[in-house]
Amino acid sequence: VQLVESGGGSVQSGGSLRLSCVVSGYTYSGYYVAWLRQAPGKEREGVAIITNDGTATYAASVKGRFTISQDNAKSTLSLQMDSLKPEDTAMYYCATKTPTYSADWYLARPWSFDYWGQGTQVTVSS
Repeated sequence: VQLVESGGGSVQSGGSLRLSCVVSGYTYSGYYVAWLRQAPGKEREGVAIITNDGTATYAASVKGRFTISQDNAKSTLSLQMDSLKPEDTAMYYCATKTPTYSADWYLARPWSFDYWGQGTQVTVSS
């Protein structure tokens, strides 16, 4: 299983970025896929998660600013990030999970995902 993120970079506060993640070697449909992030000196946290039927759940800190989407045919996950803030600065990872519990349960437990990408850095300056 391989997950490869792209789209990170540096942007000023209020700007936008779009992250992408291509998943291969994996039966993409039927699983949860998510974006997680980790800032220096902080614990990894869940950002957004989407189920196979397209239901999305967001962390309170990004709700209304970020949008997660997926293209099952292309095994691609995306994260549109708008109105970025300096506190959004972090390494962003995509991850997958074979579900047993609800999507929000996993979003609150970022260590519970099965497979991870290597991450893409997002830096937001004030």
